[in-house]
Amino acid sequence: MKIQIKKSIKPVDYNKAMSFIDKRLKDIRENKHKELIWLLEHKNVYTAGTSSTKDEIIDKKINIVKTNRGGKITFHGPGQIIFYFIINLNKRKKDIRWFLNCIERSIINTLKSYKINTYSDKKNIGIWTNHNNKEKKIASIGIKVSKWYAYHGYALNVNVDKEKFKKIIPCGIKNKEIVNLSDIKKKKFINLKDNLIKNFILNLKN
Repeated sequence: MKIQIKKSIKPVDYNKAMSFIDKRLKDIRENKHKELIWLLEHKNVYTAGTSSTKDEIIDKKINIVKTNRGGKITFHGPGQIIFYFIINLNKRKKDIRWFLNCIERSIINTLKSYKINTYSDKKNIGIWTNHNNKEKKIASIGIKVSKWYAYHGYALNVNVDKEKFKKIIPCGIKNKEIVNLSDIKKKKFINLKDNLIKNFILNLKN
């Protein structure tokens, strides 16, 4: 099954991205378009998933964009790879846990190729790593499944401004820090985006 790959160079406004995703989802359901993988960065934005609460907002002055994805409150901004997708699970497996595993494995396997060990946690969805003897989050995952079409995606921290996360309780998890790839290894992560795409598609085939 062919999947369109889209990469944006300049940071994309969150609301404009969601408008594009909603329109493309409608087109895919009507067989007017291929499934989609879209990699981008967002301009600074705080977003709240369907299970978020006001208690997760520390700085009450920040603006929050409500979304229909699963999960709680998080921050997106430059220095973070946003990996969006619209995938038709009707053509694959009608199994949300299997699909989440595909996402998790694609991130874990990609980072392993750069000698960075990460893992998933069923209690706290996302991808985690041990850094300076602390468990820290390197990627957050938030998806929605409607009529077995899965969309939204994940955010991988490369060199995002971690100070922004101090204004919220990221993903509703207290006393856990955010970490960047650049904190773990001072190197250029060559072909990182392409490898994330490749591993995601490979896992969809398993």
